[in-house]
Amino acid sequence: MDAFYASVELLRYPQLKGLPVIIGGARRSQDDALTAQYGGQLADIPVEAFPLLKDYVGRGVITTATYPARQFGVGSAMGMMKAARLCPQAIMLPVDFAEYRRFSRQFKDIILSIAPRMEDRGVDEVYIDFTNVPGGQREGGRVLARLLQKTIHDATGLTCSIGVAPNKLIAKMASEFNKPNGISVVFESDVEAQIWPLACRKINGIGPKADARLKSHGIETVGELAARPRDWLVANFGRSYGAWLHDAAWGRDDRPVVTESEPVSMSRETTFDRDLHAVYDRAELGQVFTELCIQVAADLKRKGYAGRTIGIKLRYDDFKIATRDQTIDVYTQDAAAIRRHAGQCLKRVPLEKRLRLLGVRVGNLLPQSEVEQAMAELRSGESASLF
Repeated sequence: MDAFYASVELLRYPQLKGLPVIIGGARRSQDDALTAQYGGQLADIPVEAFPLLKDYVGRGVITTATYPARQFGVGSAMGMMKAARLCPQAIMLPVDFAEYRRFSRQFKDIILSIAPRMEDRGVDEVYIDFTNVPGGQREGGRVLARLLQKTIHDATGLTCSIGVAPNKLIAKMASEFNKPNGISVVFESDVEAQIWPLACRKINGIGPKADARLKSHGIETVGELAARPRDWLVANFGRSYGAWLHDAAWGRDDRPVVTESEPVSMSRETTFDRDLHAVYDRAELGQVFTELCIQVAADLKRKGYAGRTIGIKLRYDDFKIATRDQTIDVYTQDAAAIRRHAGQCLKRVPLEKRLRLLGVRVGNLLPQSEVEQAMAELRSGESASLF
């Protein structure tokens, strides 16, 4: 999906289309006041009434930005204070994850109605296997891609960019070629012409550290990477990663589209606008902690899971991270139980330093439909151990 969070917001605020807009942070008092002032008629709020990034003070992080804002170098995960120096005229909007999830479910349901072999890759991205879809091979997949784009736009008002290729690796890269609202088709024979001129970082799986190491060997493009022998890459980057680098540079990827996968865990976390102290800001921290537990519980119930391992994550003001977890005797999706056991985890970490971030996690998940049987097996095992 194209600038997904920002695009959803522009459906609510059409007056902001074409302007630099950043999405970040929780709902602020000025946002609530603005909404109340105009009686909830969001499209009637004048542009000049919205808060500007130049007036922001705090440590919030940008979730996403519209394309006009990105032209100033503003991007996801950037601190809002830094972004304010790059694009002070940008308009600020708070994050609304519930609305983004609603649109996410909607566009994925549309895709499944047309191409049922779909791998969910997060709130705004999927892989689709066109192989056996009627008409899926027409014009190399371009016809079906256009149908998906049109159907999603007609139903939601949102646009998406689609990359069509023989495998997931190249399709992911191709989806970035013609944003927004573009379609790019890359055949196996196109790898040398379309993929090799790209920077190595364009390959999903080559991060900043690996890219820096490649550059230290004079390798900056995918073509330069492809020119290195497999044995050399293995010797310098390890057996597994070196072999993968060679295959990726040549456009090889045999991963299937995985239509079903069980989540390992579910979590919620928040970064505070200011550092909070466990003693001096006890009430505020307690409220945030409870809200995180409620949100995780709601996620579990909505997706039909329960978990036995409950944990917490802290980031201190010196950026060091502490995590603790504990496995309990029952599977739960109850907010109060999650809050109680997460609170016990909190007692096992140092709380003298101020906190930048707080998170709650539930792992060791099981579909709710299988919990009763699993608990029976656990009880049976406990009984057997008594003899």
